[in-house]
Amino acid sequence: MSSLYQEAQRNGQNAVRTTILDRAIALLVAEGPAALTMRRIATDIGASTKVLYTMFGGKEGLLDALYREGFARLRRAQERVPRGDDPLAHLTALGAAYRNHALAEPAYYRVMFEQPVPGFRPGPEALAVAGTAFEASTAAVAACMAAGALRPGDPRELAKILWAASHGAVSLEIAGHFAPEEAGPRYDALMAAVGRAYGAPAELPQEASR
Repeated sequence: MSSLYQEAQRNGQNAVRTTILDRAIALLVAEGPAALTMRRIATDIGASTKVLYTMFGGKEGLLDALYREGFARLRRAQERVPRGDDPLAHLTALGAAYRNHALAEPAYYRVMFEQPVPGFRPGPEALAVAGTAFEASTAAVAACMAAGALRPGDPRELAKILWAASHGAVSLEIAGHFAPEEAGPRYDALMAAVGRAYGAPAELPQEASR
């Protein structure tokens, strides 16, 4: 019977990397940071520790890769959202995609935002990758402003405000504070409220403006 490593090898280096990262993050969530050793991961997937050290350089490099992978997956999830002709509908869909991705990848979400390994700090390259994850949201906000659906302003700043709102609601949901049947409607209501707060002011009727 083939090991996880041998099966991944047949599909190339990227598959090997993904197999290692997925096993590492599964161990981190199930058993905590103490279980996250190069030897344990190598044993679990049926590889030598040399493979891991060659690919990541050590535990710090592995953690950095987990952080980058989490944001890279989020970026891809955002980029898969169809643009369509309505910029506001696209922005709303990006918000829904953020929540859906976080719920589908809660382990990576923890590494990205909850610092589950004491003392770990992502390096400059990892932080740069994290920054690219929200380029789609910033562009969508800019498109809404250009179309008059949102008030003029700094698209990047408003994208960060939307992210803060999304992140707060999603984090509470993942932590179990919101029941599943309540979480979706609550998330939609929150995002709609933030959108209204930054929406373009309605034009006054001709009579009222005289």
